[in-house]
Amino acid sequence: MIKSRPLLVIFRVVLGGLFVYAGVAKALGPLDFAQNIRNYRLVGQELSFIAAVVLPWIEIAAGVLLAAGIWKRGAALLISGLLVFFIALTLVTMARGIDVDCGCFGAFSRKSGLGVILEDGVMLYLGLCILLVAEKKG
Repeated sequence: MIKSRPLLVIFRVVLGGLFVYAGVAKALGPLDFAQNIRNYRLVGQELSFIAAVVLPWIEIAAGVLLAAGIWKRGAALLISGLLVFFIALTLVTMARGIDVDCGCFGAFSRKSGLGVILEDGVMLYLGLCILLVAEKKG
């Protein structure tokens, strides 16, 4: 596990920034994001719209908190949990033979698949490094 304080700060800023960017991209197009959610064929239209309105703001808030170093472990836990969910959702979708736009970065998203799982896996590694490295009390 990474223990370098400067590297962990870089991880926080990068991961937090990615979540802010992704959240803003989705918040600017909630109807498009709702359709992306609906394409996974796991929830109905109403729930997909609610998720499309709420999820981006959760991502933005967690990203801002993480990048700013406020409630770092809580923000890292939330982001890591979201990433585990996103990875599982992508795997289930692939197993069902459904190839959809992941919706990860709004209009800049691409199809789901192994590339998305790899990207999310790298982000999950960053989140877990932040989460699991105990801060020195001093």
